[in-house]
Amino acid sequence: MLPSSPAPQRGAARQAGARRVLVLSASMGAGHDTVARELVRRARAQGHQAESVDLMRLLPYGTGPGLRAFYRTSVRHAPWVYDGLYRAFLRPGDHTRPSGVPLARLAADGLERLVARTGADVVVPVFHLAAQLTGHLRASGRLRVPSTVFVLDFAVHRQWLHPGNDVCFCLTDQAADDVRRAVPGTHVETTGPVVSPEFFTPAPGADGWRRRFERYAPGRPPVLLSAGAWGAAAGLGETARLLAGAGYLPVVLCGRNQALRSRTARLPGALALDWVTDMPGLLNAVCALVDNAAGQTAVQALAAGLPVAGYRPLPGHGADGVRRMADLRLTESAADGPALLAVLDRLMTEGPEERRRRAARGRAIFHTDVLERAVALTGRPTVTSRGAD
Repeated sequence: MLPSSPAPQRGAARQAGARRVLVLSASMGAGHDTVARELVRRARAQGHQAESVDLMRLLPYGTGPGLRAFYRTSVRHAPWVYDGLYRAFLRPGDHTRPSGVPLARLAADGLERLVARTGADVVVPVFHLAAQLTGHLRASGRLRVPSTVFVLDFAVHRQWLHPGNDVCFCLTDQAADDVRRAVPGTHVETTGPVVSPEFFTPAPGADGWRRRFERYAPGRPPVLLSAGAWGAAAGLGETARLLAGAGYLPVVLCGRNQALRSRTARLPGALALDWVTDMPGLLNAVCALVDNAAGQTAVQALAAGLPVAGYRPLPGHGADGVRRMADLRLTESAADGPALLAVLDRLMTEGPEERRRRAARGRAIFHTDVLERAVALTGRPTVTSRGAD
C-alpha cells in the first residue's frame, strides 16, 4: 500500500487537494528536460506545487558530467560504442535489472534529501536511470512516496523497468504491453506523449519561417532534418545533398553543435539552423520531418500534424523507436535514399482527406494527461514491495 506522504508544511500553505510533485529528469540532450518542464507547468496550472531536478546533479564526484560527456561523444562520433552497450545491457529481454542500477544508486542519498526538503507527495522519473533509482529506493523502503515512471520511448528498453516503482505510464498500448510482460504485476497505463499546448494550435511564427524559406530557396518545399540537441546524426550532409538535388530545401536542425552547423552551412542548397526556440512555428512551416531518433521532435511533429519519415536512425533505442513508430503507422520509414525521396514525393502529393487522416492518426496518441494520472494515483493502494534489492 502506498504510505501517506509526510508532506511537511514548508513555505506557502497548500490548497486542499494540492500535491507536491517532484519530476526527476536528466540533461542528456534536451528531450527529457523538455518533458519535465511541461509536466511542471501542468502541475502548477492544476494548482499543485512542482519542480524538476536533474539526476546528473544528484550524482556525486563529477559522475553526472562524465556520463553526459561519454554519451554525447558516443552518439556523435562513435555510435557503434553506444549500440554495443545498448545490445548488451539495455535491449528488451528477460532481465529487468541492468547494470545501471549501481550507477543510479550513487544518487540515492541526494534524492532522499531532496524529497525530504521539498515534502514531495509523488516522484515522476522521466529518465531511465532515474526510474532505476526510484525503483530501488521504493523497494528498499527508503522512498516513502510513490514513484510514477513516465516512459518516453516508443520501444521500451530494460533500464526503464524496475519492479519497485509503483506505476509506469507509456506512450502507446504496445509499449504498455511490453512493460506488463517484462515486469508482471506492475500497474501500467497508456497516456500518450507530452508536449506543450502550442503544438496543437495555429502557430503565429509559421508565416515568418515560410517567408524565410521562400527568400532562401524560392519554390522549394522545405523539409526539416533533425539531429537533436547535440547534433547527432549519421550522414546528415549526404541526406541534405540528396534532398537539395531532388528539389527540396533541406532545413537542418543542428542543435547546439556549432561544428555541425558550420559544415552544413557550406552545403549548397541547405539551410543550417542552430538552437531553435520557436519549434511550433517551424514545424507548421515545413512540409515534413526526417527523423532519426523517435524522440521529442518527432512527437512534437505528430502533435502539429506534420508528416514524419524515419531515416538513418541513431543506433540503439533510436533505431528501435523509429521502427516501432513506423510499425504503428505513426510515421513512414525509408531504408535508403531513393526510398526517402519516394516517401517525401508521396507526402507532397497526398490529397486533403488523406492528409487529414494521417494527422488525426498521429494526434490520437495524445489522449490522457500523465500529470493528472500521476497525481490521482498518489492516494491509491499499490503494491510496492516487489523486487527489494
